[in-house]
Amino acid sequence: MNDPFDLRDPIPAAFPAPRRSRQARVRWGDHVVSIGGDAPVRVQSMTNTDTVDVIETAIQCKELAQAGSELVRITVNTPEAAEAVPHIRDQLDRMGIAVPLVGDFHYNGHRLLTEHPAMAEALSKYRINPGNVGKGDKKDRQFAMMVEAAMKHDKVVRIGVNWGSLDQELLAELMDANGRRAQPLDAKQVMYQALVQSALSSAEYARELGLNPDHIIISCKVSGVQDLISVYRALARRCDYALHLGLTEAGMGTKGTVASATALAVLLQEGIGDTIRVSLTPQPGESRTQEVLVALEILQSLGLRTFNPSVTACPGCGRTTSTTFQELAKQIDDFLRAQMPVWKSRYPGVENLKVAVMGCIVNGPGESKHADIGISLPGTGEAPAERRFGAAATTTN
Repeated sequence: MNDPFDLRDPIPAAFPAPRRSRQARVRWGDHVVSIGGDAPVRVQSMTNTDTVDVIETAIQCKELAQAGSELVRITVNTPEAAEAVPHIRDQLDRMGIAVPLVGDFHYNGHRLLTEHPAMAEALSKYRINPGNVGKGDKKDRQFAMMVEAAMKHDKVVRIGVNWGSLDQELLAELMDANGRRAQPLDAKQVMYQALVQSALSSAEYARELGLNPDHIIISCKVSGVQDLISVYRALARRCDYALHLGLTEAGMGTKGTVASATALAVLLQEGIGDTIRVSLTPQPGESRTQEVLVALEILQSLGLRTFNPSVTACPGCGRTTSTTFQELAKQIDDFLRAQMPVWKSRYPGVENLKVAVMGCIVNGPGESKHADIGISLPGTGEAPAERRFGAAATTTN
């Protein structure tokens, strides 16, 4: 009999490639969230409340943090919002929520950071968009003011380029240079170059001003899957800064979830990306925490991190015509998620628990061999039965 194992063509196990970035450390008090290097890929989110509303914003920050967001970004767009930030931080501290806050600045961040030092101190990280800092002579001066605030308060900076607000002066310059080439690149290639150059030249200027390179995180966010993959591959080749990864304006519902998961999975598998955000537009009435749950699932599905017990459930077929199976699978999944805040402290390693919930006995016994707990309902016309495999059991009772 021929040997079924052809060692001339081994099948290697797939693992995400190792990351190669510097490590930034975002702090609030004694709580440190390391980003990059050998740190886990971090999850973050952003509030959609009016920052001026201290209580509502603090409550949403708490909900996002409890859902698994390790950093929470808030809009700081007006003097009133800047004044509210220290009070939001205070409310979170009173609730025992140490999640670092990230200030999202556009257009007037240089002025707000200078005129509101309590806000600058209460934030743990600043997001600066080079395309929205200023124009002409003001651009470098206003960017420098923000970097100087970060150095004064010892804060990490994300230089966040966005194709919807790309530096138009830089883009025009690259377009002109491209027009003089013997073989001009297409417009999309020029845009890619402008995104990457804007981020890296801004980071270089920040370093010239004295900012520690370990205090710099880079992002170049676009809304197309293939565009994001192209841009971040280029970024990873050209720098070793920690990279913030995510589609901007991903969309809502299935579209936003699938697009984000597709793009992020490709890059994370290649070892690109140190912190992620899934930018979903909430469905009417949907909690903001949904984007956090999607981000956690992406990382857990890739085997990069483990957050909750894994529930394997079959999709159902003609053998599972009862709705009882779907209801049971959802109840189990909801129950496990609800218990995790308590179980994590009480039962270390519980997030590695594997549960199989199957609708009939075709795959039930097999799935249970690989699970800690296996549950299978009898399918249409099947008699209840019970089988045990070591520590795991599957039951169709």
